[in-house]
Amino acid sequence: MEENNFFDKVYEVARQIPFGRVTSYGAIAKYLGAARSARMVGWAMNNSLAKDVPAHRVVNRVGVLTGKHHFDGSNIMQQLLENEGIPVKDNQIVDFQKYFWDPATEL
Repeated sequence: MEENNFFDKVYEVARQIPFGRVTSYGAIAKYLGAARSARMVGWAMNNSLAKDVPAHRVVNRVGVLTGKHHFDGSNIMQQLLENEGIPVKDNQIVDFQKYFWDPATEL
């Protein structure tokens, strides 16, 4: 039950990521007081697609689209980000810091 509670908190934070911005698994984990739980945030994102969570806006700490294989179609995550004006090249967000949203400072 505790895992679902953590996942729900992850989803709540992810839903706050603004259009055209991204955050990292680690930034969400840190915001939730579980700084060493970035992988658990990743697991939550794997299970979020049916929960109205913008999982495409959560990437690894350097902007790589590590979760893209969880989307139907090989380039859906990239297409969703590009539709929001976020440039992606070779599965990595170009100028990652420009688009980075930190829940610790912006929530």
